[in-house]
Amino acid sequence: MSHVLDNPALASLTGPHAHFAEWHGRVVRYPVDVSPWLALPDEPDAQDWADLAALAGPGAEVPLLGFSGGVPAGWEVTFQIEGVQLVDEGLAAAPEPEAVRLGTADVPEMLDLVERTRPGPFLPRTVELGTYLGIRRDGALIAMAGERLHPPGWTEISAVCTDPAFRGEGLATRLIRAVAHGIRERGETPFLHTGAGNAGAIRLYESLGFRLRRTTTFGAARVPEHLADERAVTVS
Repeated sequence: MSHVLDNPALASLTGPHAHFAEWHGRVVRYPVDVSPWLALPDEPDAQDWADLAALAGPGAEVPLLGFSGGVPAGWEVTFQIEGVQLVDEGLAAAPEPEAVRLGTADVPEMLDLVERTRPGPFLPRTVELGTYLGIRRDGALIAMAGERLHPPGWTEISAVCTDPAFRGEGLATRLIRAVAHGIRERGETPFLHTGAGNAGAIRLYESLGFRLRRTTTFGAARVPEHLADERAVTVS
């Protein structure tokens, strides 16, 4: 049987994040200003790909995060990189006294920090997915980390980033432990994703107590014009 983390976006959008779900047939995604994650069924058929095309629109580029199968004829794979999924197996979670809770008023600064550090996708409404913590110096946001996917019993740590001028102070480690502390307090287990080639990040996560659970694939494909249809998207 498959594990809930094998298709974490589907598990999230049919579980704790169901209020974000935008459905078309069996295909589901987050609102495009919340997260790029979307989910196909474990074994998508031709109708699922047609539904994805209708959901995204003709010629749109759609992320296929965690999907390692082949795309149908007519679809163009636009990029593909290998990734890893790591799970907490002994992380020393702890509150961080210097951390502050970030919210919608902080989004412009969060987007600016993400633009300068490139930790991965962070959009105007990503902050709604869970708890985001930051560290400020002289009023400026210099580091942050937060929660993204939320399969039942698990929460993903994401958007871990530090202003280059403040690296080497252990801020990322402190924030990871603080976010993990909140996750553990809910009785859930932290996990995360990163690129398989990001050796520095993987070493950090493993040193903190994460272990490799599985390899995965991050990619995207372009919808062919002729597969899209005009059926309405249902939102729940």
